[in-house]
Amino acid sequence: MRFTIALLFGCAGLGVTASADDIPVIPPVTHQVDGEFDDIAFSVENAIINAGLVIENRSHVGDMLARTKEDVGGSKDIYTNAEIFTFCSATVSRQMMEADPANIQFCPYSIFLYETPDAPGRITVGHPSYGGSAAPAQEMLDGILADALMLE
Repeated sequence: MRFTIALLFGCAGLGVTASADDIPVIPPVTHQVDGEFDDIAFSVENAIINAGLVIENRSHVGDMLARTKEDVGGSKDIYTNAEIFTFCSATVSRQMMEADPANIQFCPYSIFLYETPDAPGRITVGHPSYGGSAAPAQEMLDGILADALMLE
């Protein structure tokens, strides 16, 4: 606790400031596909498994947001369906973290998919963008999506 307070006051004394506007937002890699949400989710799930990976979690974000909309003062339905798959790769993680231990922040890896009420049957599938020493994650995720969505 003392360290945190000292760090905060120390940085304030140095004129170090940060705001949300200072943090660069890197757009995710996304693909738009037409089809049934459950079929595309099944294809993504199989592609992850076919890559030799174990899905740690399948987060039903759309269901959670719909269930809690009124409780948190929500005014609209954001998704018709929305899920996130999380998983890890020992090989990719080792490669990335040997290059830079701070790359731990990227594990587990994720692939998301969603459908919005204004575009039924149009599914967005994607993953975060990675570069530099985290490029192996980008390659792995691009390969999984290529398999799942039959991309060239």
